[in-house]
Parts: sequence; structure tokens; C-alpha cells
Amino acid sequence: MTAGGAHLGTSESQPGPPATAAAAPVKRRVYVATIEGFLGALMMFVGSIGTGWIANGSPMIRQPIVIALRTEGWGVTVSTVLLTVGAMVLMRSWLRLGQRLAEWGASSLRSVVIAISAWSLPLLFCVPVFSRDVYAYTGQGRLVMEGQNPYQVGISTLNNWFALGADPAWAENRTPYGPYFLWLARAVVGLTGAQPDASVLLFRLLAGVGVLLCVIYVPKLAELHGINGARALWIAVANPLFLISFIASAHNDALMVGLAVAGVYFAATRRYLLGILLVTASIGIKPITVLLLPFIGVMWAGPSASWPRKFLIWGATAGISLGILAVSGIPYNLGLGWTWAIMDPTPGYTGYSPSGFLGQQVEFLANVLGLPGGTFATLLRTGMKYAAVGLVLLLMFRGDYSRAVRRMALAFTAVVMLSPIIQPWYILWFIPFLAVTGIRDDWQIRSFYVAVTFFVVFGAQDQLSVWSFVELPIDASSLAFITALAFTFYLLFLDVHTRKLLIEAKPWDLAKRGWTWSLDRWERYQASRSR
Repeated sequence: MTAGGAHLGTSESQPGPPATAAAAPVKRRVYVATIEGFLGALMMFVGSIGTGWIANGSPMIRQPIVIALRTEGWGVTVSTVLLTVGAMVLMRSWLRLGQRLAEWGASSLRSVVIAISAWSLPLLFCVPVFSRDVYAYTGQGRLVMEGQNPYQVGISTLNNWFALGADPAWAENRTPYGPYFLWLARAVVGLTGAQPDASVLLFRLLAGVGVLLCVIYVPKLAELHGINGARALWIAVANPLFLISFIASAHNDALMVGLAVAGVYFAATRRYLLGILLVTASIGIKPITVLLLPFIGVMWAGPSASWPRKFLIWGATAGISLGILAVSGIPYNLGLGWTWAIMDPTPGYTGYSPSGFLGQQVEFLANVLGLPGGTFATLLRTGMKYAAVGLVLLLMFRGDYSRAVRRMALAFTAVVMLSPIIQPWYILWFIPFLAVTGIRDDWQIRSFYVAVTFFVVFGAQDQLSVWSFVELPIDASSLAFITALAFTFYLLFLDVHTRKLLIEAKPWDLAKRGWTWSLDRWERYQASRSR
């Protein structure tokens, strides 16, 4: 009897047949959504040629078709529309796939895996879109190869660094990544000679390893918690934000998340040392997953552990992991430089994060009242960060042992959502853990639909590479934004299938429900008074 099967569970289990039971066969035409999504990804591939991020040192920019798509107004316009519509078609395909697999029968998992594979293939060869962080990876690999420490200097110290394609805004920043990723970046540069296009492809393959780990272990971890593995995989991996961020953008977060999910799975099945090693490898890619270690310790300590045993196991878990990471800093003289990413996070905020948005409102109101708005906003954001730390500690010390992974998921969610800076792909850090412990088919999944749609729309207009000399009838970012909003309107109100996902009832039906609910409460109140 495993820790995951008998001891680890959740109160968020989905209704319907258990994962081990024989389920009804999938009767709907799943392949229609799969083909539709493949076409959307193919549109993104074509559109990326004209508006994706191409390094200055890439020979691609000398190809006639690339020149036409990037320097002619019609080429940039067509590319922008293709990229945006392709992303939104991929969004619709994901939603329709979930509808067509509503029964989540025995063959559903195979259908989701096929869809993920089909949608990923065109994205694997895209010019980087929605982000150009992948080019900074090449620069950091060059730093390590040339004997410089990426924890102390930025890529601006490299000769001809601008040709790498990295964002100049980050050229002087220290790397926030762990030592293992720097090892991998150095290996990529050693194989490619820092050639930008070949380096991007290899970094994509590394990200693909993380995606593959999620495909393997998300369903397994879900089944340990009585959750349908196919549905969990559809939520966590098949969604377009995951595929675009982790394959098209080639973020190293994919490898971080994949190793973390695998590590949690092995810990949940009582292979604690292997779980710790895999989570340590995840920390070595990006240190944020260090917050998973206390919950691995909770699982290792056992359901009836005393407090002294819990503290002993927490110490052993931290000692094993941090000891390995300390030794890992010896090659290339990296030391413990990665710890700065935890101790000294990036300053500033994003306006769409809860912390950033609320801080802006507080600052505005305080300024109107003649008070120091900036100070109040800073205090609010700082308070929310400390609140996240408090929630992590609360979830460490309190809660059922059977929900250890759920507690971990909620702690991870709190750290991300209460942070002043949230990048679109940050929500993908915790979504797999929420999915495997249960996302209900009510406001929870609807909130996820909204979040994924928002970040896909945001990414479509936020990161477009368009040269300033290109004359356009409408700015490319504005065109992408309008196109994405129009498609979102279609999904919400015009598409007879997808509009059911968020808007289930007509306004008068909702009013009727509200009236019935109010009348019921009044009758119960009168009955209580008569007693």
C-alpha cells in the first residue's frame, strides 16, 4: 500500500468513475479538436517567421521570404494575424477537446497525449514567440564556458553579445537560474558554438524533456489522489499557455516543473530519496521549487509522526538537498550564487498581478487624499509577500497528512499569486499540482479558463518583434490585441459550443435562481423563528 494510494488524497476529487474503473468509451469525434489545434499551431509557426524573435546573428534574417515577412507592411500584418489567430484557435481546440472528452473514459488519456503531441510539433520549430528569454540562456552558457560567473556578471560582458538575440534590458542582470541549468547551457553552447538557431532548438529539446516528464507523471500522480489522469493532463499540459510557454518560448521552467512533478510522484509513492533528488534537480534548474522540500518532508515523516520526528525529517530533507546543491556549485566555481534569486528577488511589480493591481489602487486613493501613496503601495506589496510566507508555514504545520500534495499546491499557489511580479508562465508552476489533486468543474475550472485566455491574449500583443522602420496601417501590437479580443468575444458569446463553458444560463434564468434561493432562505428563517 503506497503513501499516495492509501494515505494521500484530496477533498477535490472529481465525480464520475474512478481512474481504475472501466469507463465508457469516448464516442465523440476527438480527432476534430486535435486537427483544429494542429492547424492553429501551424498558423503560429508561419506567423512566428514574421513577428517572432530572430537573433541578429542568425542567418535566417538573410532569407528572402523572411525579409519579406519582416520588412514589408503586408508581411508583418499577415504574420501578426496568423500568430494571434493561431494561438486563439489553439485555445478553442483545447476547450473543445475537454468538451469532447467529457466522459473521460478509458481511452481519454491516449487522446490527450495525441493532442499534446500534434499541437507541440509545429511549435517545436517556431521562431521564439511571446518571450526571448531563450537567447539569454545562450549568453549565460557562454559566460560559463569563458570562465565568468553568471551569478556575478551579466551577458553584456561578452564580446558581440548583442548578436545573441537577448533582451538588452536584461543584459547586465545576474542569472536567476540554478547550477544545473548553467551546466546544461554550457553544454548547449559547446555543441552549437553559440549559433543562435541551433541553440534555440537544443534548449527547446531540453524543455521538451520537462514536458514529457509532465505527460508521464501528471496522470500517475492524479490517479494516486483519485483524480482522473486524463482530465488532469488536459488541464495541466494540453492547455495552450503551457505549450506556447514551454515549447514555442522554450522556457527552462518546463524542465523545472517536469522534474518537480516527477519528484513529488516518487515521494508520494514512498520513494522519498528519489523524490528528494528529483526535486533537488528541479531546484538546480530554478530555485523556486525549494518550497516543495518541506512537504516532501511531511510525506516522509508519515501520518502519525511526532513533532520531533517531523523536525528531524525536515532537517534531513533540507540537508540532503542543499548539501547536494552546495557540492554542485564547485564545478565552474559557481558556489551558492543561485541563492540570491530567493534572497534578493527582482524589484518592481506587474500591473496584472493581485499585488501590483491592488498596490496601484491604494497608491491612487492615497494620493487623492494627500497621503504618501507610494509608501502605502510598497507596504501593501510587502505585506502580501509576507502573507505568502505565513501561508506556506501554516500549510507546513497544519493540515491532514492525506492532503500533503494539496497543501503543497496551495502553498506554491500562494507564493506565486501574492508575489508582486507574475509572468504569464508562472501560473504553470503550480497548476499541475492543483490539477492532480483536483480542480472542480465549477468556478475553479472557469477561473482557470479565464487565466489561460488572459495570458494568451496578453502574450499575443506583448512580445512581437517588429522593426521600427516598417510602415503599418495599424500598430502590430494593437492589431494582435484587437484580433485576440475579437476571437475571445466569439468564444464567449457566439460559438455555440464554447460559450457554454462560462455562460451557462441566460440573465433571466440567473435572476430566477437568485429569487428562488432568496425565497428559500426566507422560508427557512421564518421556520426557525416559529421554533
